[in-house]
Amino acid sequence: MLVHSNTTLNCGIFGVLHFRNCQFSMRKKWSFTSLPASLNIHDLTGNNDLHQMTKGLRYAKMSSQVKGKTKRGEQSQIAGRYGKLQRMSMYLKILGLEDCIAELKVIHVSGTKGKGSTCTFCEAILRECGFRTGLFTSPHLIDVRERFRINGLDITEDKFLFYFWECWHLLRENVTEDLPMPPLFQFLTVLAFKIFVCEQVDVAIIEVGLGGETDSTNVIKEPVVCGVTSLGMDHMEVLGNTLNDIAFHKAGIFKPQIPAFTVPQLSEAMSVLQDRALELMVPLEVAAPLDIEKLKGLELSLSGDHQLVNAGLAVSLSECWLRRTGNWEKVSHNDGQGADLPDAFVRGLSTAHLLGRAQIVYDISSVPNSSGLFENSSGELIFYLDGAHTAESMEACAKWFSSVVKGSGNSSLSSMSSTTKINNMEEVVQRNGYIGHKMEKTKQANKISKQILLFNCMEVRHPQVLLPRLVSTCASSGTHFSKALFVPSVSTYSKVMSGSSFIPLAISGKDLSWQFSLQRLWERIIHGADPVLEKSSMKESTEILPPCKFLYEDAPLCSPAEECFACSAVIPSLPLTIKWLRDSVQENPSIRVQVLVTGSLHLVGDVLKLLKR
Repeated sequence: MLVHSNTTLNCGIFGVLHFRNCQFSMRKKWSFTSLPASLNIHDLTGNNDLHQMTKGLRYAKMSSQVKGKTKRGEQSQIAGRYGKLQRMSMYLKILGLEDCIAELKVIHVSGTKGKGSTCTFCEAILRECGFRTGLFTSPHLIDVRERFRINGLDITEDKFLFYFWECWHLLRENVTEDLPMPPLFQFLTVLAFKIFVCEQVDVAIIEVGLGGETDSTNVIKEPVVCGVTSLGMDHMEVLGNTLNDIAFHKAGIFKPQIPAFTVPQLSEAMSVLQDRALELMVPLEVAAPLDIEKLKGLELSLSGDHQLVNAGLAVSLSECWLRRTGNWEKVSHNDGQGADLPDAFVRGLSTAHLLGRAQIVYDISSVPNSSGLFENSSGELIFYLDGAHTAESMEACAKWFSSVVKGSGNSSLSSMSSTTKINNMEEVVQRNGYIGHKMEKTKQANKISKQILLFNCMEVRHPQVLLPRLVSTCASSGTHFSKALFVPSVSTYSKVMSGSSFIPLAISGKDLSWQFSLQRLWERIIHGADPVLEKSSMKESTEILPPCKFLYEDAPLCSPAEECFACSAVIPSLPLTIKWLRDSVQENPSIRVQVLVTGSLHLVGDVLKLLKR
């Protein structure tokens, strides 16, 4: 199968060594039948038309040489005489990017929570200021191209493929025993630098992958400004078991005399940040949370009170970048303390979008019909998606979810299938990158709302901490889950996926022991009981989906009687879960099912991918 492209790109002053005269043509055929044997090519378009397939996006399932044999959070086991950052520098030199990177005007951001949101706010602000932006974040939820944004948009399929294979082949040709092919994240980081250099961005906003001190992105030697978002306990198996250890790693992106900003931190973490800043003579400032009044009547595009902290940091980072690059006066007519934000800042903060963070999506099967009314024969199915996976972020997620379901008549509900105004709507609003609609309260009031949890997490995420925090925070606001559903994720950290990747309805032989352990934990939290089921009963329970009426009982009314879990269920695949939820709301026109999807960004991405179809 071949991929053709006729696009011609111009590298301009950022020309790299392997391009002739700084120009390169994408008029080239990529034959997947002649790729290295280590690549297992997977057709991700799902389109049988040959012409469309040759135009469509193709991604390689990374070989073990690209993705490595480690799980996310584990230390790389690559042997050799060079450390990770030494290898990164060598990869960049092979690609002719070593000197070019020094010309990039970088905002470098580390932290435990809010890195992606902060970087996204920075990108939107500086784009609204008139600059050509490059944004590198991780992980991706639906399509690997989400990691690479140019001027607010995912990189195009053609450009992604071209840059990918240029990097791949040059690195492959220079493999040695001491310098093997890079693991997945290192490769994608190198690819990001390649893209930003050749796309001639004015500013590159780079999110740290894990930690900071030894992260692949830390080959940046002289950023314009650095930022550290809220710190907490995460990736302890790599970064250490204390907040001191974690803060030390995160502050590892500080560079001598380069300004840095952080947010209010616990004293233990702040002391470490200040000490490391002092060692390097780094002017470190604490950015205050954004004052909502400065948005001049508009709303922050990313929901949740915690986003005010991230937005405040983004404002400080963006202003510092503008000042240090000599562009502040072009954007702002006043720079006094406490002054109003420049209009471009307000536009950026009110339009930035990031998938899977406090995002509300109306299922396509329950959106209004052409007359603007809901079908009387169907209930409503609404998904509330947030990739929270730490104790602090789970608490923020719970507060957000409770707030929006309590005021569901006023919340903006985004439909992935609708981008135009629908009749009988009070108004159309922009929230987190999608068009949302404020429904008439009278129509909302006719429905009986049921809150459902759809959950999965990695074992290292400590569900014994996450789930109690979620339940208690929601309960303190009067929100109680009727049922909880536990499912395995489809995606994995180490695969490069596209939005059209095939997802089977059911996966035979899937090990669900982890989901059953999550279910037992849930039952203990809700009832203080832990029914012991025979393994045969557990197997049978996943082969037969719960009846639709299972959703209708509230948790306080069900009890773990007759050795069964009455308030939760394990379903063997996510597509089956979505189908079952849709069938349930179709059966009962008086119900509104509000599903909180959380615990894993992979789970959130898989749900978005299924709903997008």
